[in-house]
Amino acid sequence: MMRFVARRLLAMIPVLLGVILLIMVTIDLIPGDPAALMLGQGATPEMVAKLRASLDLDQPLPVRYVRYIARLLRGDLGRSVREGRQVNTEIADVWPATVQLGLAAMTLAVAIGIPVGMLSARRPYSLLDNLVRVVSLAGLSMPIFWTGIMLVVVFSLWLGWLPAGGRGSWYHLILPAVTLATPSIAMLARMTRSTMLEVLREDFIRTAQAKGVATRGVMVRHALRNALIPVVTILGLQTGQLLGGAVLTETVFAWPGIGRMLVRAIFARDYVLLQGGVLVLAVTFVVINLLVDLSYAYLDPRITYQ
Repeated sequence: MMRFVARRLLAMIPVLLGVILLIMVTIDLIPGDPAALMLGQGATPEMVAKLRASLDLDQPLPVRYVRYIARLLRGDLGRSVREGRQVNTEIADVWPATVQLGLAAMTLAVAIGIPVGMLSARRPYSLLDNLVRVVSLAGLSMPIFWTGIMLVVVFSLWLGWLPAGGRGSWYHLILPAVTLATPSIAMLARMTRSTMLEVLREDFIRTAQAKGVATRGVMVRHALRNALIPVVTILGLQTGQLLGGAVLTETVFAWPGIGRMLVRAIFARDYVLLQGGVLVLAVTFVVINLLVDLSYAYLDPRITYQ
């Protein structure tokens, strides 16, 4: 197990190096001088040249890349151009809000998506199953920002039950968490239904039923555990979708997380802050997928890591 984890951690290095290179190349492809865009129209040539030198923008891409990696190894993500603060500090300030929102959304997705998928698989092609499939398709089809706006209109403006934005009490968390969780709930429900239907046709299920195991025991102890591996895989991939969806959700609900920080960095042309934020999201996604891979051995003891 430890050797497998060590290999996976080593495999993360080229992935992250590629992500950093991709971010830098993308910034280079943006039309115009990044330093001039960051300083605005009132900047003098001297100010632009000074900023270019401080950000290594006057250096070729390979030199900038190596210098950034060297700073990264020292734990230095650079300094935000607009705010003047260390990017580490900026991310540390907003990261807890994003983690809180992501955990709430993922908890909702697991608590609703998997049980609904099980109920749907238990009685395939029934009224409940058809309803679940239609609602799941609608949940996957709706753009996340539209879902958020509709929830604000109904529950904040019309009914006045929940706040429309900001972060404070648990009431502020409900609407953005539901918005962010909606596509994941739909995906988990559909995946759980399809994998459960396959498992329920296996011989060991019929054997358990012949031994008199109750339906609930067959569904939970025998069928669900064997159907969970593809569901957990989708769950790991959905975490990446959650991180991407957090950018829109946090913007719609003025949630002070890393997604809103990235949008602010884009509009402010603060490429140092943008680069650091995207890198942190990439590291989070890679680590979560490593944890998903490790969970396979717990779900299926036949899987071993060498």
